[in-house]
Parts: sequence; structure tokens; C-alpha cells
Amino acid sequence: MYKALVIGTSLGGLEALKAIIPLLPKDFPLAVIVVLHIGDNQNDSFIRYLNDISQLFVKEAEEKESISPGTVYFAPPNYHLLIENDKTFALSTDAKINHSRPAIDVLFETAAWYYRQDLIGVVLSGLNQDGAYGLLQINDLGGICIVQDPENAIARIMPSEAYKIAKPQFIVPLHQIADKIIELVQSQH
Repeated sequence: MYKALVIGTSLGGLEALKAIIPLLPKDFPLAVIVVLHIGDNQNDSFIRYLNDISQLFVKEAEEKESISPGTVYFAPPNYHLLIENDKTFALSTDAKINHSRPAIDVLFETAAWYYRQDLIGVVLSGLNQDGAYGLLQINDLGGICIVQDPENAIARIMPSEAYKIAKPQFIVPLHQIADKIIELVQSQH
């Protein structure tokens, strides 16, 4: 049974997330955990905007917060977001990875170790290879991997690298990703 959905994105990510999160139904049974490369910039206004147009509750993840299904969590600016063994978040100011903090790989790797086959990982538009090795870890530990089709990504490098390195089960055009996620979740009930 899938328990969590992790999403990583960078340049083009605001548009990509707007095409996925609002389409998830209000009874969506997974926690959704997102790393969006924003550096030191605040993402409050985007979180508020997503909250207004989504059926799920959207918020910034907090230190030691318990992870709940049906909630969308964003990594806070300038912190790596990790998942602990007690199903809570940890925030870290460790060095940047792939020039990024929060780094997608940090979230994906800790999520892969915790959730294993109960995890769906998604890599969207972006300009570096952050997320590719984390997605590979998800794949190696039995999770399902989806990569946005680079052909329709605003920035193709991140999904292209994720495809090459992680060998995802699915490469999906952006406008079909939410449907694919819902289909995967429904197929196990």
C-alpha cells in the first residue's frame, strides 16, 4: 500500500506543481512531500495559492512534525527535509547538494529508506541532476518512479538525468501525471 508521494522540481516547478497537486482528490490517502528549489526565497505565497486551488491541505513542513496522509508538505527554504524513522520530519542546514538546499536527493533517499515499496517518487522540470540518484534509490528499494517527459518540461535537464540514471517505470507528459498517480493508488485497493 502506497503511503507517500515525493516530488522534486526546480526551474519550471511552480507550473508543474500547479498541474498536479490541485488534481489530487480530497480523499487522497498518501502524504505528499515536495522539494522545490527556491534557495532562500520564501514560498508562503505559492503555498497559499496552492491551498486555495487544491482539495488537500498544503503547508510548509516543520521540525519533528508527524507526517499525515492527505496533506501536502513543502520543504522550507534553505533547509534539507528528511524523514526520520518515527515518521516525522527533520530539517537540516547541512551543505548544499547539487547547489541546492533543500535538495531533492536528501528527501528522496530518506523517504526511500523509510517507505521502501510504499513510495511513489516523481521528478519534474529542472536544470540540474538533483533527484536522479534519489529516484534511483526509490527504485532500488521497491518504490515506483515517475519522470515528467522531458519533451514538455520547461527545463529538460532534471527529468532527462532522472530518466538516464534511475530507469523509472513511467515517463509521463505533465498533464497526465496526476492521473497516473491516482491510477497507481487506486490499483492497490
